[in-house]
Amino acid sequence: MPKRTYQPKKRKRATTHGFLVRSGTKSGSKILQSRRRKGRAKLSV
Repeated sequence: MPKRTYQPKKRKRATTHGFLVRSGTKSGSKILQSRRRKGRAKLSV
């Protein structure tokens, strides 16, 4: 039985996929823009 690969951590989740990280980069802003266009309730973590 292989070990589980998902070991959740709040800090890691936020610093990798958080709103501030996304909005800070060009590609991240594109992601947010497309998610806004699609009408997502949650733009990021």
